[in-house]
Amino acid sequence: MGEQNISTSDDDQLRNFMKKLLDDVVALERLLETDRFETGVRRVGAEQEMFLVDRSLRPASVVMEVLERAQDPRLTTELARFNLEANLSPQVFNAACLRRMEDELNEVVGVARDAARHCGADILLTGILPTLRKADLGLDNMTPKPRYLELNRTLRRLRGDDFHVLIRGIEELETTHDNVMLESCNTSFQVHFQVSPREFAKFYNLAQAVTGPLLAAAVNSPVLLKHRLWHETRIALFERSVDTRSQIRVDRAARPRVHFGDGWIQQSVLEIFREDIARFRILIANAIDEDPMQVIERGGIPQFGALRLHNGTVYRWNRACYGLSGDKAHLRIENRVLPSGPTVLDEVANAAFFFGMMAALAEDERPVFKDMSFEEAKNNFFNAARDGLKAQQSWKGRTMSAQELILNELLPTARWGLQHVKVDGSDIDRYLGTIEERVRKGTTGAQWMLNSLHAMGEQGTSDVRYRTLSSAMLTNQKSGAPVHTWETARLEGEPKTWRDSYQTAGQFMSTDIFTVQPSDIIDLAANIMDWKKIRHILVEDEEGRLVGLLSHRALIRMVARGARGAQDNATVAQLMVKNPLTIGPEMPTLEVMKLMRERGISCLPVVEGDKLVGVITERDLIDVSAKLLESYLRDAQQ
Repeated sequence: MGEQNISTSDDDQLRNFMKKLLDDVVALERLLETDRFETGVRRVGAEQEMFLVDRSLRPASVVMEVLERAQDPRLTTELARFNLEANLSPQVFNAACLRRMEDELNEVVGVARDAARHCGADILLTGILPTLRKADLGLDNMTPKPRYLELNRTLRRLRGDDFHVLIRGIEELETTHDNVMLESCNTSFQVHFQVSPREFAKFYNLAQAVTGPLLAAAVNSPVLLKHRLWHETRIALFERSVDTRSQIRVDRAARPRVHFGDGWIQQSVLEIFREDIARFRILIANAIDEDPMQVIERGGIPQFGALRLHNGTVYRWNRACYGLSGDKAHLRIENRVLPSGPTVLDEVANAAFFFGMMAALAEDERPVFKDMSFEEAKNNFFNAARDGLKAQQSWKGRTMSAQELILNELLPTARWGLQHVKVDGSDIDRYLGTIEERVRKGTTGAQWMLNSLHAMGEQGTSDVRYRTLSSAMLTNQKSGAPVHTWETARLEGEPKTWRDSYQTAGQFMSTDIFTVQPSDIIDLAANIMDWKKIRHILVEDEEGRLVGLLSHRALIRMVARGARGAQDNATVAQLMVKNPLTIGPEMPTLEVMKLMRERGISCLPVVEGDKLVGVITERDLIDVSAKLLESYLRDAQQ
């Protein structure tokens, strides 16, 4: 996530940093008028983000230990202790560049995997880890570096409230969180495309135009916190997880820090940098000693430290980047929409598709963005994130599915573009052939996950299903076979490590809960219990806070005590047990069993904070105990 050497920023430091930021923009305008930018060569590159997982496919918070073990300068931290990032070497865009990218990716992931293995962990490439739980997203799992802590403090201060996430997809997820760690749910495969200053506007607009269909072919993040949402849920989550806008700013349609953009670029990269300075406040600052105009006057190339730091805290899906290449400056477009995974081959295929479209469309006499509105490009992007290959895409005055657009027009376009820059023919066939088969079969990483979850149905617990999904993903990933060749993950009996899915209350509690409110009549509660064949019903207030518990025994006692007429107007509040004993989702299962046995409790509500999140009953414990006994007897026979 960029510069790490930052400090807590007071008002004076922020004002000084703003002055340096404005100085950088003025100096960049001057530098753009010189010949000190690298031209005549085009380079491509990538950044690989990864999840660290433990034996049970849960997040493994060992990034500092892995980095210490690996001792590889390409590897670095990300926001969470269970995230890892690798920065790949730039490649000249020709001949064997894609093959070299794939080779280096396999090599650096191998280095990370070997180091992780010594720390009891493994590497998984996926846009969002299916086994993540909200409890994993506390500040104790934030990477212990000043940048992340300061970023969290500043984002919280600007927002003035908890972060609110509402995503409606196949299912609906609504949650609030008191820090920025929701962003750590996302890992991506970011690709870089170098351009010269004079061609920046054209290439940036092309990147915006092709991002929708590019994403549709690559979606790999359909689940978040065990909810099936968008095909690329990363997009929705990132836009909401670092949204610093107060309600007043939302009401007046202020831009979020994560955004697609507002219109086509007309002339220069300066338009983006100026727009972002005007719209977005400084989040973090650093002491900057450089005088960029003096550096230019001496014939040098400025670092533009203030500009680069601020640019790293504005999250455009296609980001404009300034960098240095020896004694030359350069500009590049960083495409941030692609998810991590499903395999290294799939990722490089996605990159090849993007690079090929960019190279080909730049040769058109009339660029494609001249024949589509910016709103169409933006809608294409969000449609693709929601629906993947089935998304409707607008292209040159026509509307069609992403699948049709890619197969009939954009894949041939990308092939021509790669041929035009003389990428090796066998590599073109390998990477674009992977895209073609994936799109033709409709088997993106997201669709494979959704198909797998559908095949598992209601077998096992939710925790077992999502662990099975992650386990199959890791096994397939290590094979190197592209996702369109994978068999659907299936839950055929309990996996060998099934015990890992029953370690805590939150892993096997029931979350499909029926509740009533204190003011409801007893007859409603009694009928629900009868219809759903449950022996307890939980009572919550309008804010979702648990306030009581009503059991079938209480109903029986009430019937035994009084006449029917006396019960007609009785309310739940009159009969419920107030403030029942509760536990948190992280309580170990053995402690749950001991507590219920010692207290003679047959129903134990599970709460997180003051909100009801689940319930454990005698039936749940019988199921767990049966599995334990079966496993014990099976092991004894072997």
